[in-house]
Amino acid sequence: MTFFALPHFPPADIAANHNRRDYFIACFTFLATTICLTTDGFAPRFMQYVLAFLGWIFLIAFLRGECKYVRTQVAVAVTFAVVGEYFASIYMKGYIYRFENVPAYVPAGHGLVYLTAVALGRSGLFLRHARRIAMFVMSVGGVWAFWGISGWAERQDIVGAVLFAVFLVYLFKGRSPMVYLGAFFITSWLEIVGTTAGTWAWAAIDPASTLPQGNPPSGVAAWYCLVDAVAIAGAAPLLALLSRTAGFLREQRAMISK
Repeated sequence: MTFFALPHFPPADIAANHNRRDYFIACFTFLATTICLTTDGFAPRFMQYVLAFLGWIFLIAFLRGECKYVRTQVAVAVTFAVVGEYFASIYMKGYIYRFENVPAYVPAGHGLVYLTAVALGRSGLFLRHARRIAMFVMSVGGVWAFWGISGWAERQDIVGAVLFAVFLVYLFKGRSPMVYLGAFFITSWLEIVGTTAGTWAWAAIDPASTLPQGNPPSGVAAWYCLVDAVAIAGAAPLLALLSRTAGFLREQRAMISK
């Protein structure tokens, strides 16, 4: 079974430096997410723009230390996620933010969340203990999903159980299971914090499927894994397109200068 085949490790000194940065990114995002979403649960609307400014500052700073491929993945993830936010929240009303908008900090937030999933997935801790972490995630997610359909939960969560099954498909069949493992932790955390703080709330009945869902749904990480999958699949074609475009423009400038 090659589900968690580990990649080639870099030299020990490089790996150590890289791991320290990965852990810092992850710790920062968990802390920043908690502060941001808790603050937006009670602060006036203009605070969303302050949080957005800070979010972009830190995201850009972190991306300066990443390769072009990861930076492109983040750009794709942010674009796809923001379009999804407007569709799912503003149009479909699957979940609604406190001010019935898409907060200004959401794009930078999605960038940080995706980068954190990548950082966790490539960290030494995840690479050394991938199978144990996967078992932990499947156990916690499974209990959460079962709780939602058991009748003991405050709200029945059929959607959450379906999404958890989708998450398992990503985990076992997806191109980047390590990233999906990382996504489970950061996205489950931000959803719990955001809904607890009242920053947003999920509709009791999912408007797309008309099935009951929790607040948040137990398998909500599956939605973020979709963003991750699109980012991973879309980065290479986008880079190739940009490269061809740049080459074409250089040729045109050369022809004009002759």
